[in-house]
Amino acid sequence: MAKVKTGDTKSSKTVKEIQPVVLRTDNVAKELMRIASGYKVPVSSLDFTLLGLQTFSKSGADNTEDWVELSSDELRELDDDSQLLSPSFQIKQTYEIEIFTLKQTPALHTLNLSIGANSLMTKVYLSIKEGSTLEYYDDFAKDFTFLINKKKLRANVMINIFDAKMSEVVNSLRAKLQVNGTIVFHKKEILLVAEAIDPAPTIDDELILHYELKQKEQKESDRIDYSKRGYLLSAVKGELLIEYIKAKKGDPGRDCRGNFIEPLEPKISNEPTFSVSENIEVVEDEYKILYKAKVNGYVTFENAIYDIKTDVEVGEISFKTTGSIETDLDADVSINVKEKDVLKDAIGMGMEVEVNELHVEGNVGPNAKIRSMKATIDGQTHKSSTIESDVLNINIHKGKAKGREVHITRLEHGEVEGDVVTVSQALGGKIKAREIEINTLGSHVKLTASHTITIDKLQGGENVFVIDPMVSVECKTSFDDGVKMLKEETSKLKDLKNEVKRHETLIKENEASYLDIKKRLIRYKKSGVKMPAAFVKKYKQFNEYYERYDKLKLELKQKEDKVELIQAKFSSAQNSIFEARIINNDRWRNHNEIIFKLIDPPMEVTYVPQHNSAIKYLGLKERDEDFYIVEMEK
Repeated sequence: MAKVKTGDTKSSKTVKEIQPVVLRTDNVAKELMRIASGYKVPVSSLDFTLLGLQTFSKSGADNTEDWVELSSDELRELDDDSQLLSPSFQIKQTYEIEIFTLKQTPALHTLNLSIGANSLMTKVYLSIKEGSTLEYYDDFAKDFTFLINKKKLRANVMINIFDAKMSEVVNSLRAKLQVNGTIVFHKKEILLVAEAIDPAPTIDDELILHYELKQKEQKESDRIDYSKRGYLLSAVKGELLIEYIKAKKGDPGRDCRGNFIEPLEPKISNEPTFSVSENIEVVEDEYKILYKAKVNGYVTFENAIYDIKTDVEVGEISFKTTGSIETDLDADVSINVKEKDVLKDAIGMGMEVEVNELHVEGNVGPNAKIRSMKATIDGQTHKSSTIESDVLNINIHKGKAKGREVHITRLEHGEVEGDVVTVSQALGGKIKAREIEINTLGSHVKLTASHTITIDKLQGGENVFVIDPMVSVECKTSFDDGVKMLKEETSKLKDLKNEVKRHETLIKENEASYLDIKKRLIRYKKSGVKMPAAFVKKYKQFNEYYERYDKLKLELKQKEDKVELIQAKFSSAQNSIFEARIINNDRWRNHNEIIFKLIDPPMEVTYVPQHNSAIKYLGLKERDEDFYIVEMEK
């Protein structure tokens, strides 16, 4: 809020008293300064009273019309914005005032006031400083209104125009004073006392490349990663890619001094000079032009034409060439990385690739991270690389891989997690899945599955076969949450049973009294005799017990069903281990360990097949509360 100097309401020193001066002016502040200068006294030592006010207006672009005085009714009609917003309309005020030396104790001297305004002078505020006080008296509203108007005139602000808010302020304070008698302002208070017409701002044209902005959005706490340069900028069908905001000249306004506010002319410097392909929809209205994706893919800009494409071919993905590539997985972007040299990395060190479909003809380098819906790696993955894909095919795998369907030609001490994992040749490593299929199993491989492990050829040893219903992190988390829930619900069930039992005892103990009171009330009713209030109250209490008892029994049944359902899920998870199988279509060679992990009780059942034995199916059996790994028919 811009502060406007309006002079002080108090004088701390004795100054020369001047002879009162009566004059007409259209600028009160200017006359006060002139009189103060002439008498060589501080302007803060002068006060004035308003003797008369005239408001004049005129219209006409040629400025030849005479000023015409407005009546009170005509002043009220100025609330019509159409007149005030006409650039040819002019308005002014002339004031008849008497200037004199400020009294030591003017009216409302306990109020410390100042006037301020916004930058356009369309809103004027009264600031009442902390420590100011008010006491009620009959002429308060009149004196307070006059004091505000004097402050306005010192700031060259018109009065009796744009004053609707001031009336609200005066009436509000008067109402509080009538109720309380006194008001103490414990903190500064700012009140709106005049409001003219704010101009609508002019809008310069603007071109917003939304498809670029979404790639650049980062939290303030994020470190800038210079490897993510936005080589490909993805788009999803229906997504807003580009927006052109058309230039618009603002609407005029008028300030509290009566001045017309002409809006600025808009700047036009960003009009579209490009065209778009049929893959981009153009929607235009009075205010803007929107460019939206009609298909999934990535945005291209070539020869001043925006388009959306799906397939892209690159030699390599590295910090030097493309940087990391991140697109929406839902965007149908497919990348083919052509680098095949076995001594080079097709996807370089530390690169991150997120794309719907990826085909890498060469190798994946150290610390590289790949996320996709479908990925094929023709080369090999580094031991520190990570690949996540729904459908994943890798030639030689040494790093970490996760997917729904994973096929690996040769596993060399890498780690794999999935739903269904098939490996042609395993030479060390770890596999976790629901189903695991190995064509040729070497040595030092740990295979953990929840349903089946199938081996066609067993050539090595020192392998560990594990059947574990909690094979995945998701299963383990779900199980742990279930255990916690079962514990909570079982505790609630116990409390509920105790509550039901308590009500049962209470009802049994009072059943005879209840039946007796019920019979008496029936007799009273038949006889037309007014029922005793104590009997009625006791009868209602008994009924409330019965109703509460019925609700508790229903709640108990629901809670028992819920606990039973949770326990059934645990039983299902436990029982699934008895359906799991380890299948070896070859002979068992060397040392291999078989482990079945039970949930309840938490224990491991271990078995080591004899060398050169021909056991094809292995499963878990329960007998007399003991568990055994035995040969199965299937």
